[in-house]
Amino acid sequence: RIAVLMCNSVDMVEIMFAALKAGAAVVPLNTSVTDAAAAAMIEDSGAVAVAASDEHCARVDALRPALGRVRHYLAPENLAGWTTLESLRAGGPDEAPLVEVADDDVCNIIYSSGTTGLPKGIVHTHRRRLDWAYDLAIALRYHSGAVTLCTLGLYSNISWVGLLCTFLAGGTVVVARGFDAGEVLKVIARRRVTHTSMVPVQFQRLLEHPQLAASDVSSLQAVMCCGSPLALETKRALIGRLGCDFIELYGLTEGVITTLAPEDAHRKLASVGKPLHGTDLRIIDEAGREAARGEAGEIVSRGRIVMAGYHGRPDANAESTWLDERGRAWLRTGDIGRLDEEGFLYIVDRRKDMIISGGQNVYPADIEAVMIAHADVSEVAVIGVASEKWGESPFGIVVLRPGARGDGAALVKWTNERVGRQQRIVGVAFRDSLPRNPNGKILKRELRREYPGTG
Repeated sequence: RIAVLMCNSVDMVEIMFAALKAGAAVVPLNTSVTDAAAAAMIEDSGAVAVAASDEHCARVDALRPALGRVRHYLAPENLAGWTTLESLRAGGPDEAPLVEVADDDVCNIIYSSGTTGLPKGIVHTHRRRLDWAYDLAIALRYHSGAVTLCTLGLYSNISWVGLLCTFLAGGTVVVARGFDAGEVLKVIARRRVTHTSMVPVQFQRLLEHPQLAASDVSSLQAVMCCGSPLALETKRALIGRLGCDFIELYGLTEGVITTLAPEDAHRKLASVGKPLHGTDLRIIDEAGREAARGEAGEIVSRGRIVMAGYHGRPDANAESTWLDERGRAWLRTGDIGRLDEEGFLYIVDRRKDMIISGGQNVYPADIEAVMIAHADVSEVAVIGVASEKWGESPFGIVVLRPGARGDGAALVKWTNERVGRQQRIVGVAFRDSLPRNPNGKILKRELRREYPGTG
């Protein structure tokens, strides 16, 4: 295992794929985690080497006493106690290593963004990862002429989509240091970018950027959006403005993927599409029985791209497994969805984000879909706050559009006129921004801590 704690760079790409070529497994680490979390993940993975970019070498040096298994430290610069990447390049043989990589050998361990304790290490084998790339490359329309822009951290599974699919097809990868909407528009024009994968908040920033109308995005052929729910109005705007194939993807790093093909978007806009070929989906109810078509329940999946399991976590593996009538294991996603008669998936909400008000299930995403249509609302998250009468009541946290003044009472009234009785919000709070993880997903657990409330 080789742990990688690096900011986006070509060096990081080279290290990760060199490790795979050598028969090692890659452990890409989220650079925003605490030092304690980084040390815990490095030790948990069993890593014997750590590669760090210049910004993180001092962090790793301070952690060395806690890294009992690590024997090698790799960095771009010449630092005491570190091996430089240049010396590895210069000292290595020209021939490919004589390494047999078996289908079931570990390819990578990607740690989940756990809410408490040590995040779970998601294990992918080489065969499953290769099948994942094959299936995604077809669904996302990659080819040898692809020029793919990676704007998210390369530790992210979303970035691995761009990397693996592009390399598999023989295209070119452009690595961005980070995300800036104006710079992204310039890079698309300058590099003639054809493909990219981004999260909803990034696409929203592009739509809001004043230079979008004047920017040349004509080279774009297929772009993918994933990571969190995409508002319908935003989806419509992107399809109309970017002038390319826009593909929404629903997925988990654990290995569940559906895609909404551009050919289906006009009639199934609210859907996240169908599963990749070789992936099966079912919806199960609270009792663990398969739900009828159209009924909401937990999404479960099985297929050739599902992870090998959580590293060293038999408890988590058992918790995430549902057995069907034939004894076959399916991965429980923790997401609530429904399938229509044609097999298209619609995401209802995260199971853990569901609000139980007066004994009834209330899905925040339904309320958010209404509130985001208000002219003053740029971003919104709905959570459950404590209520003496109902147990929980919906409460909205809103980021206003530039220039909007924010009348809380008026927004509550406007919303409650458009939602069902049990979906009515008891109040709103205005903020400058919503807490998000590095992949743009809203951290509702933080909002629930900040707004326990009494509705």
